[in-house]
Amino acid sequence: MLKNYFFLLVFVLVSGSLFSQEAPRKPPKNVSATFNKKSGVYIDVNAASYAPSGFTPEQLVKDILINGGTSCSTPNVSNVTVSPDHLVTNNNRFWGYFHKASTNFPFKDGIILSTGKAKDGGNTAVFASSTIGTGSDADLIAAINPTVTTQDAVSLEFDFVPNSNQIKFNYIFASEEYTSNYPCSYSDGFALLLRPAAGGPYVNMAILPNNAGPVSMTNIHPEITGFGGCNAINQNYFAGYNSNPNIETNYEGRTVPLTAVADVIPGQTYHFKMVLADAKDPSYDTAVFLEGGSFDIGIKITDGNGVLLPNTINMCDNTPQLLKAQVSTVPGMTFQWYKDGVAIPGATNITYTATQPGVYEVKVSVPGSQCPGSATITIVGGTSPTVQNATLTACYTTGNAIFDLTSAQSFISTTSGAVFKYYVNQADAVAGNTSNIAAPTSFSSAGAQTIYVNVSKGFCSKVAQLQLVKAAQMTATIAAPEKITCASPQITLNASTSVYAAGSTFTWAASAGGNIVSGGNTLTPVVNSVGTYTLTITKSYQPGGTCTATTSVTVLEDKVKPVITAVAPRYKICQGESVIITATGAVTYAWSGLTGNGGTQTVSPNTTTTYTVTGTAANGCQAAVPATVTIEVVPAIVSNVKGVHICVGDNITLDAGTGPNYKYVWNTGATTQTITVATPGAYSVTIDNGVCSKIYTVQVIQAVVPQITKVDYNNNGNMVLTASNPSNGPLEYSADNGMTWQNSNIFTNIPKNKLITIRVRVKNTSCEGFLEYFTFVMQNVITPNGDNKNDIIDFRGINMYKDFKASIFDRYGREVFKAEKITPYWDGHFQGKRLPTASYWYQIAFEDPATKQIVVKTGWILLKNFE
Repeated sequence: MLKNYFFLLVFVLVSGSLFSQEAPRKPPKNVSATFNKKSGVYIDVNAASYAPSGFTPEQLVKDILINGGTSCSTPNVSNVTVSPDHLVTNNNRFWGYFHKASTNFPFKDGIILSTGKAKDGGNTAVFASSTIGTGSDADLIAAINPTVTTQDAVSLEFDFVPNSNQIKFNYIFASEEYTSNYPCSYSDGFALLLRPAAGGPYVNMAILPNNAGPVSMTNIHPEITGFGGCNAINQNYFAGYNSNPNIETNYEGRTVPLTAVADVIPGQTYHFKMVLADAKDPSYDTAVFLEGGSFDIGIKITDGNGVLLPNTINMCDNTPQLLKAQVSTVPGMTFQWYKDGVAIPGATNITYTATQPGVYEVKVSVPGSQCPGSATITIVGGTSPTVQNATLTACYTTGNAIFDLTSAQSFISTTSGAVFKYYVNQADAVAGNTSNIAAPTSFSSAGAQTIYVNVSKGFCSKVAQLQLVKAAQMTATIAAPEKITCASPQITLNASTSVYAAGSTFTWAASAGGNIVSGGNTLTPVVNSVGTYTLTITKSYQPGGTCTATTSVTVLEDKVKPVITAVAPRYKICQGESVIITATGAVTYAWSGLTGNGGTQTVSPNTTTTYTVTGTAANGCQAAVPATVTIEVVPAIVSNVKGVHICVGDNITLDAGTGPNYKYVWNTGATTQTITVATPGAYSVTIDNGVCSKIYTVQVIQAVVPQITKVDYNNNGNMVLTASNPSNGPLEYSADNGMTWQNSNIFTNIPKNKLITIRVRVKNTSCEGFLEYFTFVMQNVITPNGDNKNDIIDFRGINMYKDFKASIFDRYGREVFKAEKITPYWDGHFQGKRLPTASYWYQIAFEDPATKQIVVKTGWILLKNFE
């Protein structure tokens, strides 16, 4: 219950606070700048130090607000009134004169209207919240349509007759309401109302651009956060709160400068009313600042772009200047241009192009006006100096270089008496203002910068561009030179890696005994003597200075002759051996009787030989004395001992051979010429003759019995044997049971249908393989007539082979013969009867005794039986 009561109490208090805003608010005590955000220097309002502070409203309108002139050129202004009617002697009046003083306020001076005391708008820190005592204003209400009641309404009114078709002036809206959440609901407002004096509805000129609405607190403010806040509206027209140092009135915030514009008819009388008021209550004053001189209702002279021209302009080189009367034509309006008081024939248009100096005037006559509007402008003539762009170069230095900008004057202009001013900004140079470079003779720049030079004579000037260039760093670099030697009595110095600008010159100087042969003005001179050589690179810039880079190098000499030595690891070698002779002391060598120029030679002399070598050092100098080395040749050791195969149980003799002074040492420990071995293995013998020594190693290999693995036999009697060779030794073959042997495995003239005894062995061993092979050849014709020639088909040579089968079939596939062990042949009979003469088909199969594979033979047999 207590919690709910507390919530209800808070709600009532907050609601009461919101709805109580209709009542007058008590201005807060101006205790410090912290609360009101006041800082800096304020503008002056109604300050006695300014004469206009004592002007009447009519004087302020005519002499401050409106651009004036003579009685004929000044638009007719009358009936100037203020409401309420505060006199100029009233120190608390709502109207008055303001001046920006030393602040950055956008307007120099003008008229201030306030819903309180005008003096509180500046030069004080008093909270601007006072009561005028007036009520609302119906014209203001109609113009801005506020959502709340208004009071403390004040206004400034006058009649005027324009000479142009458009009027405009500048103003700023400011208010103490720019605080807290007041901009969300307090619609303090301002209107600039215009209508014909003869009557008609007012038109509000104080409308934001793009029809964004009237000028009021609730229509121009930023986002308001917190309780009672609201979204931003037209925030781009809000200049900021008074905490911003650029806002220096005594109000909490203001708008940016705004411009009111309205179209009018020249010569017609208009009524103008400026009116503003507080919303809801008289607290928290609001003000409007009207810029002095901005209310323009007379004739002006502009350029072709509509930009207002000053009273006096300069014309250089008789450059045509378009002059235009700032009016819009209306029916019956006439124009006449004058030069030096004399009407210019035919110059009766709204524009005129002046091509000569003089005083020009335009008179504009409007129907119904007794006095034509006019404007005058004076054109003063002059001649521009001649200019051209230039480049000023300074020599390279670390950081910024120092440029004497004046040294380029003769390259920019040759006009006598011309005055030069230097700028870093082009706009300043064009304007010729005082933002020029103060010390042009010592201007610091990193280069790559454009300086703008205003060259003037009198009031005519032209702007040239002076490009500042810091020259690239020049570096003189000489490669380490070679020495002068026997091979190179003169050398070329190389400074080609130097860094320099195009157009640079090169100068070499020799000292300490040096001598330049040629190329003294190039980067690659030729020299022929020891000494010191200095290179200077020079580049001149106009305008600018002369830049240099220099360096030196010392050239030395090397003409020392080499001393040659030649050695060999052995001076006695065996015949057929080689030895390396090594020469030292030089870089290249010349060998007598040998090719090549290296320091080593591999020689293989057959007889004792002496070798001579001389050499040349890296400096090209040759040795004074050659070197020699003698190699003695001893006959080489020779042995025919060979490796062999051996079968189990065999013995074999290894013979190392004989030679002069030969001595033997076998790995078996024997020291004889021959040894007999029965065991397979590696046997080596070292033979030495006192100078030469050589080791011979042979293999005694365990032989394995080879086997016949394939027999290829054809009807021509040729037989090819294939045998296994596990021990990989040389084989020999026999086809007559070992009677004769041959190295070839091919035999010829082997008879058909005979049992052949085949042998194969590892050569020079007793390891033999054995195979009996029947040279079976199937005959194609049988004639069983009893003459013992082709009487039968005989299978007895192969019928004992494993898996033997043989059958003969007639042409109908009937088996007419099947070989049996007791009848391994066929005589042309079937079931005891002769078969008729015909062709028969046979099929034979058996296991080949060599390959152990089944062999199948098929074919046709011609049977001829005689009846």
